[in-house]
Formats: sequence, structure tokens, C-alpha cells
Amino acid sequence: MKIITRDVPPRTAWALEQGGLHPLLARLFAARGITSTDELDDALGRLLPPSQMLGAQAAASALADAMAAQRAVCIVADYDCDGATACAVGLRGLRMLGLDRVSYLVPDRVNDGYGLTPAIARRVKASGAEVLITVDNGIASVEGVRAARELGLQVIVTDHHLPAMKDGEVTLPQDCIIVNPNQPGCTFESKSIAGVGVMFYVLLALRAELRTRGVFTPQTQPRIDALLPLVALGTVADVVRLDANNRRLVAQGLKRVRAGAMPPGMTALFGVAARKPAAATGFDFGFALGPRLNAAGRLADMTLGIECLTTEDPQRADELARTLDGINRERKAIEGDMREMALQMAEDMFDDAEEPPPALVVFDPDFHEGVVGIVASRLKDKLHRPTFVFAASGAEGKEHELKGSGRSIAGFHLRDALDLVAKRHPGVLLRFGGHAMAAGCTIEEEHLETFEAALQQVAHEWLDAATLQRRIEADGPLDPKYRRPDLVDTLHREVWGQGFAPPVFCEEVQVVSQRLVGEKHLALKLKHQGEPVDGIWFGHTDPLPPQVKIAFRLDADEWQGQRRVRFLVEAAEI
Repeated sequence: MKIITRDVPPRTAWALEQGGLHPLLARLFAARGITSTDELDDALGRLLPPSQMLGAQAAASALADAMAAQRAVCIVADYDCDGATACAVGLRGLRMLGLDRVSYLVPDRVNDGYGLTPAIARRVKASGAEVLITVDNGIASVEGVRAARELGLQVIVTDHHLPAMKDGEVTLPQDCIIVNPNQPGCTFESKSIAGVGVMFYVLLALRAELRTRGVFTPQTQPRIDALLPLVALGTVADVVRLDANNRRLVAQGLKRVRAGAMPPGMTALFGVAARKPAAATGFDFGFALGPRLNAAGRLADMTLGIECLTTEDPQRADELARTLDGINRERKAIEGDMREMALQMAEDMFDDAEEPPPALVVFDPDFHEGVVGIVASRLKDKLHRPTFVFAASGAEGKEHELKGSGRSIAGFHLRDALDLVAKRHPGVLLRFGGHAMAAGCTIEEEHLETFEAALQQVAHEWLDAATLQRRIEADGPLDPKYRRPDLVDTLHREVWGQGFAPPVFCEEVQVVSQRLVGEKHLALKLKHQGEPVDGIWFGHTDPLPPQVKIAFRLDADEWQGQRRVRFLVEAAEI
């Protein structure tokens, strides 16, 4: 492990400090590319305008027409947290704007697979809907959109994924309205917006269209900013890059959550996770609420999650939140078993080698397809290699298919790698899609070895020794005067996440004592610049040397009524 210290442009940090920022925040923001306090303004008025998003105005006009004609609308969601929150935002927002006939449908992960398929289109038609809206999916659903149009459905695709490619050319669904910043010709600056953000922007455009039509005035229009807690949750949980616009969406959502202004389902999820909304952070969205919603899509039915986010009954919300919490506990148990098995299988591949191969592919017939993505992420984190984990498809008639989920490391664009594998080995990949850091694919079981060899060949070509070395970026040493609980709170109130990394400091410390707690965590007594401080390294059991350079985050815990700072160790340079 190599700990790399981020560069801090001194003049930029000084300018930010002169602009009123705390010196520590000024240093951290300067290291993350912020050049002026203006970029940190998270006011609603600073959000990018909906007019920039190609297709948003067309979608708004179509939905306004549907409302005027009282046509029924059905939202086709995805089964992850982004899809669930996007669906909830769509349902709540359309109803707030006056559309009463709106329903939703979530594909089954096992039997339906991902996205809008012809079978899903038929189910939407059978429900009596006349307008179909996809959220967090649809950009690659060429056949599904065609089937829906042949059935007479009007189709509005809202998505944020990359379009499908065929023979090196972008392939888009035809004869429909597409709202996606990653479609050709869209000038919307925030290409990293989540699916829930795209749906929120469609609602902004629709509200503006309804003002133009005289349905609302600026004084009478609904306050759809009330949906921002859901937008923030989905944005963080989907691990999209927190560019300036996404940070504003999350910051606005967090402000409302901290004030208690959120749907009953979110309040209930905070409760079962034992987190305090008044002190909510992005960490709570990513590691407490998000996993409980995702668990429903992985092991059960995401309608549980969507109902939790849309119900106005606090008692029903509590019941659903407890159910989701129970499913998440089951998910953790399954994941733990799979992770141990997958790790052993991966290590067996290179038991005589000093280093693992440049890419890992793992499969076992007993793996659960709902958890392969999490396990791939854990293996990637531990071994620092692009990783695919496969499980057998449980869908009827597809018993010989394997569904894989992949996670990648910096410098290896996973979806582009799959595209290259597909070109070099036609027919091996039945379906694939995704992003740079996360992707999925379906293959026939007989092609598993071919896929593994092909992925490793691409990794051999694209990754060098420096890229394959595990490294962590840190923010340098921590001045002892900043080792205070109030400054920990200051840091936690800011919006951190993917592409805007939370603060991680690094320096040499003295290890005074160390012991295992819970058989899997290392509790530490440290001396930081000559002063005692507690530390803990979660999920780590190997002892540290007496003097060691560590990378650590700051936390504050309470003991006998007093709050104390402790170091959460992320890595050690040994």
C-alpha cells in the first residue's frame, strides 16, 4: 500500500481562507479542485437549469398533455436505490403537480432482468396505462421501447447510463422521448447526475411548462424541492461523481433531512439504522439507508422499498423499514459467506504467485445473483484488481446463463473493456452495460473461461505496475489543534463522496498498544505528535509495528458523557 499526499495549491487555499472558509476546509477544498467560494454555494438557484437537459422540455410537454387528457401513466423503475428513489420522486412529484392516474412497476431481478423489456411493456399496457416513463433505465432498451410503441404506448425514457453501442456507433431507442445527459447532443454539464436527479429535472421542466400553460403561478406552484431528500439519498447511494451540481442536490437534501423535513419512510429508515437525522451526513445515505433499500432489490421485491418511500402513514413506514432492515441482515449473511468463498477462490488462482492476475473472474453455482455486485466490490477493494463475480441465472429457461457484476479500479474503464471483449469474441457476451467503475454482463456458462481470458488480456494491455499497486490519496498531516470534536462535526456537515473524497489525513504515529475487538477489528492506542489518541481499524486484524505511517479519517465518539476524537484507520504503509 502506498499513501499519496494530495497537492494543495497554496495560493488557492489562501484565497479560499480569505473568502471566509475555515483554514482546514480551505486546504481540503483546494486539494479537490475548488478555486473559489462561489463554487461552494449550494443555493437552489445555483442548480443547472432544466433547459440544458436535452429532452426535458419535450418530456414536460408530453406529460402536461397527458395530465390535461387525464391519461394514465406508469413508471418502470430499476431495482436499486437510485431506481427506487427515482420512482418515488416520480410518483410523488407527478401527484404533487396534479397527475392522479400514476402507477409503477419494478422488473424482477431474476425473471425479468434489467430495464424495459418487451414483456414489461406488455404488462404496462395490460395495466391500462397510456404513457410509460422509465427511471434509471431505458437508454439501452431498444427492443423494449419498440415493443411499447407497437402496443400504442407513449414512451419517455429518463436515464443516466451510457447508450448502447453497435459496431462502434451509438444505438438509441427510437420513436420516444429521451432525457439523458449522456445521450449525443445533450449539453447538460453534469454528466454524472444520477437517475433520480434526471427524474427530478423532468419535474422541474414539467412545473415550468404548467406555469406557462397557466395551471400554476410562481405563488401557487407546488414546492417540489420537498423531494430533495430522496434525490440526495439516491445520488449518494448510486456512487455517482459528486460534481458541483450533484453536491448542491445532496447538500439541499441533507439540509431538509436535518430539519426533519423528509418522507415518513426516510424517517423510519433512519430509525431502524439507529442514525440521527438531525446530524445526517452523506455517509448515512451511502452506508445506512441505501443498503437497506438495495437489499430489497437484491433478495426480495423493490416494491417494498418504493412503498416505504411513498407512504404517508408513519406506522406503515415503520413496518416497511423494519422489513427492509431484516432483509438487509439476511443480505449481509449471504454476502459474508459468498465473500469468504470468493476470496478463497481468487487466492487459489495465484497461490504460488506473488501478485494476483490483472483481472479477477469468480463463479460458483451456489452464489446468489442479487449479491454478486457487493462481493465483486469487496474483492476489488481487498485485492485491488478489476473483478467480476458471476452467479447462475435463476430465470426460467435461462439455466445455462451466468449473470455477472463487475467493479473496477482507477485506470480501467469496465464498460469499455466489456465492449472490447465483445468485439474480439463475438457471441460471448449476450448482454452488457454499465459505467467506468461498475458494469454487468450475461454470458453462457460454457463461455466463462473465454470471458476470463479475454478480460485478463485487456487488463494486461491497459494496466501497468503503477496502476496495479494499491494506493490511497490522503490530505497530509493533521495539525493537533484541529483534533477537536467540533471540527469533526464541521467536516461531517460538508458533502463528500465519489469524486469529492472525504478527508483522509496521513502521518507517522506511535502505536502504544493494540488489541482485537469483536475478533475482526484492531483497537489502537496511539500517540499523535506526542499526544494520546484512540484509533480503530475496522475489518483489520494484523498487528501494526511500533512506528507506522497511517491514513486515517476523523470521528468523534462519546464516553462517559464526553466526546473525544478518534482516528478511523484506512490504511498503513508497511
